[in-house]
Amino acid sequence: MYPFCFVLLLMVLIGCVREQAPVVVITPTSGAMNDVLAVTVDVPSVLFTATPPTTIQIAPPDATATSWGFQDNARSQHIVQPGESLSAIASAYGTTVDTLAQLNNLADPDLLSVGQVIRLPAPPVAQTDGNQLIPDSRLVRAPGSSVFRVSEFVSQLPGYIRSATDEVDDEILTGVEIVERISLEFSVDARLLLSLLEFRARWLSAPTMSEDRQIYPIQGGPSPDNIDRRGLYRQLAWTANQLNRGYYNWKYGNLSILEFMDGTRLAISPDLNAGTVGIQYFFSLNSTFTEWTTALGDSGLLAIYRQYFSDPWANPIGLLVPDELSQPELSLPFVSGETWFFTGGPHGGWGSGSAWSAVDFAPPDERPDNGAACYVSEHWVIAVANGVIARSGDGTVILDLDGDGDESTGWTILYLHLADVDRVQAGMQVQAGDLIGRPSCDGGVSNATHLHIGRRYNGEWLPADCSNCRNNRPPPFVMSNWVIFALPNQEYQGYMVRDGEQRTAEQGRLTVVNRVSW
Repeated sequence: MYPFCFVLLLMVLIGCVREQAPVVVITPTSGAMNDVLAVTVDVPSVLFTATPPTTIQIAPPDATATSWGFQDNARSQHIVQPGESLSAIASAYGTTVDTLAQLNNLADPDLLSVGQVIRLPAPPVAQTDGNQLIPDSRLVRAPGSSVFRVSEFVSQLPGYIRSATDEVDDEILTGVEIVERISLEFSVDARLLLSLLEFRARWLSAPTMSEDRQIYPIQGGPSPDNIDRRGLYRQLAWTANQLNRGYYNWKYGNLSILEFMDGTRLAISPDLNAGTVGIQYFFSLNSTFTEWTTALGDSGLLAIYRQYFSDPWANPIGLLVPDELSQPELSLPFVSGETWFFTGGPHGGWGSGSAWSAVDFAPPDERPDNGAACYVSEHWVIAVANGVIARSGDGTVILDLDGDGDESTGWTILYLHLADVDRVQAGMQVQAGDLIGRPSCDGGVSNATHLHIGRRYNGEWLPADCSNCRNNRPPPFVMSNWVIFALPNQEYQGYMVRDGEQRTAEQGRLTVVNRVSW
């Protein structure tokens, strides 16, 4: 979840940090996620030809399905809009930056101009089968996930995970602590993460590891994009983020195609659930079609999962997010009468793959005399509703609205970047308006003091604005009657509306368009 400096020929003066602004708050949330491309939502899906794609049963498609060619018609091109990047366009049409750069002879994929025509790969002529691999509640850290104890499970294993450690935020954590932390931060079930560690590197069963498998247990070696993902935390953070990307961009966005390294492109069967697509998407990354079919086959990941955790379909949760879900009444997360700054529109809750569930606000402090962008604010963040504090630490507070203290059930509110000093403690009962903590740069990654706030229901990240979602439509994010809206295809961009008034997400405090109060 990090800012993207979209380099557009007509927008060359717009950057991620405005030098003259005393508050800069469009910032990443997860340190390991600094390399992750922005998830794309609310863009029309690729239109198929009149002939429906042929369903394949995990077998190689015919030669026409592997073509990177394009048809010369309107459906095979995209016109670049203000604020768009090539990565966002690639995500919208189920392809990759490399493929678009190759088709369009782009010497620098970071340079686009508004109105530029981008040629697109041909729509697939084959689709995945409709076999569902795993229920949504076994990818998401959903109701029931909290009863699984990673430490108890790992203590019974002979594998390398028992002795593995990694440095995270200048602290040495054990393998168990890292799995638990990633599961909580990204809201991905720990059992799936452990199964992937065993499938890719035998971390559960083998007591010794080669150096490469110690450093890169998921990817097996350095990343193709040359991003540093060494160590268990970065490997699992990337993994959880990609699982989430497939899950949420299928359920709430426009993901409809999988593309493989060998050029094979498949339409995703409409019969699949989001949990299955999350796994299919993950294994499509940096893989050939043959490798993908092996991972999803009888002796692949699901065989490992059943070996250690039994049938994932035993007692699955139904719909994690009911069709007619209503959001409880929430206030803005700061004291009534104060004016704060709406600095970040809808973006990922944790990692850019976790739906666009969060927004950012900056407090009305003057920057300290030393000019530091990171400081502990004098202004307080408050409880947006009654509840109990389910978790507090590392700059994070989870407010559990159903009061059971289990953040995998019911409505939960994520607060991020709250200072370690004076922050509310886990287990405390709070009422709407009670003080929670003070904004800072603590937790995740932040280049300036601000508050990041997002929503989940039954462990699932909910898009702040889903008015353009393809099928599922959770309720909009509303605080003190201010309704959040996203700008399509532009992470961190958006606006708020209340009684005819509008506020626009904008960095800094040199404009009135981002000033919000209640």
